[in-house]
Amino acid sequence: MDVIAGIALAVFLVSVGIAHFLVPGYFRALVPAWLGRPGTFVAVSGAAEIVVGALILTPGGRTVGGWAAAALISTYLTSHLDALCRARPDRPGRLHRPAGAVARLAVNVLYIGWSVAVAVTAT
Repeated sequence: MDVIAGIALAVFLVSVGIAHFLVPGYFRALVPAWLGRPGTFVAVSGAAEIVVGALILTPGGRTVGGWAAAALISTYLTSHLDALCRARPDRPGRLHRPAGAVARLAVNVLYIGWSVAVAVTAT
């Protein structure tokens, strides 16, 4: 089961990393305006997700990769906390409303937990 969780996390990260390059507009919209240079953030985070996912796929790199995934996804909390601060019930798009912003935050916390679980159970 531990190996399956690691492989699933790796496939998830590589897939999302690739998506950063296929649909960058979606990911640019997630970067808080005050950070600036959303294209750079999207490209760097997409490449990082691909690299970390590949690291997790290697049995010897699963522990380090799990911790790297947890750290990488933790950086995304900035975006989700910013979205929560700016969320309004009348905003277009469910992810920009309070419930959607809370859901985004909660899901990312779960991803961090998944990453930590992969790191601590890797053999």
